[in-house]
Amino acid sequence: MPRQIFQLRISLTGVRPSIWRRVLVPGGYTLDRVHRVVQHAVGWRDCHLHSFEVDGIQYGEPDPDGDLAVHDELDVRLDAVVGKGSRFHYTYDFGDWWEHDLLVEDVCAADPRERYPACLDGERAGPPEDVGGPDGYRVLLAAWGDPGHPEHRDMRAWVGDRFDPAAFDPGPVSTLLRRLC
Repeated sequence: MPRQIFQLRISLTGVRPSIWRRVLVPGGYTLDRVHRVVQHAVGWRDCHLHSFEVDGIQYGEPDPDGDLAVHDELDVRLDAVVGKGSRFHYTYDFGDWWEHDLLVEDVCAADPRERYPACLDGERAGPPEDVGGPDGYRVLLAAWGDPGHPEHRDMRAWVGDRFDPAAFDPGPVSTLLRRLC
């Protein structure tokens, strides 16, 4: 049986204009590898805790103290918990609370000429780490686009000149995914 590839649409919730990615991921990936795909696709740096929620069940890195009841993401394959049309959730950074909606748009056979994972498409740059969640990102965008905003210079200095909230190119993301996932 040929390897199955899941086409996922990853959408960051609570953010306008929308930030989303369309990625191809092998169905045999465990959720910890899906975590890495989301991290690189959105532009996160994996500096904070995360979890998945699939059908009301939490998956992530087990808490050594046992305070968080999560199933070990290393033990669960993507194709064992979702299928075409499934929706599940990924939360990153429990302080900033970035929620991602993941939709399995399609499941198909792997193309032997292609390398996976891959990023096909998307819109807008991912928010910078530690910006303060969706509310902090709204402040950043307001300050970014308004030279008269009291935080304009500070935000530009903090984020850097290379940040363009409207820009996204799937090519470099695919290269990074193939190298690191």
